[in-house]
Amino acid sequence: MAESYKTLIRRWTELINSGNLEPMDEIVKPDFVRHSEATPGVGVRSLEDFKAFDRESRKVYGDYHVNLETLIEEGDKVAFWGTFHGVQIGPLGPYPATGKPVSGQMSGYFRIEDGMIAELWITWDNMAALAQLGHIPSPS
Repeated sequence: MAESYKTLIRRWTELINSGNLEPMDEIVKPDFVRHSEATPGVGVRSLEDFKAFDRESRKVYGDYHVNLETLIEEGDKVAFWGTFHGVQIGPLGPYPATGKPVSGQMSGYFRIEDGMIAELWITWDNMAALAQLGHIPSPS
């Protein structure tokens, strides 16, 4: 079962990177929940909420790319370590678009239920991303 869970997460990543989230209906539960301290105030309590969140993210980062480099399965969870790459083409909260690329590391885990993705916990370093984009000073 572990490899099938990893395969499910690899499929998720393929869909994210393609920008076509419609096939997610086949692998993600309708009541999917995303948890992230990195995006306070953003509520994702369904697959439709997630699709809307992704559409808004693409207005900021265009054709962003996610690479999940490490997947570790334990029980009904698949942990990951990966990277995110994008170019800021739109405003990010109070920060105007810069046209600059941003790359960062991220980690988290997925919970699988009935063979489908039910929850995601994800985190990354917002300060490092804002510094790369020139919105705040880089640490010395």
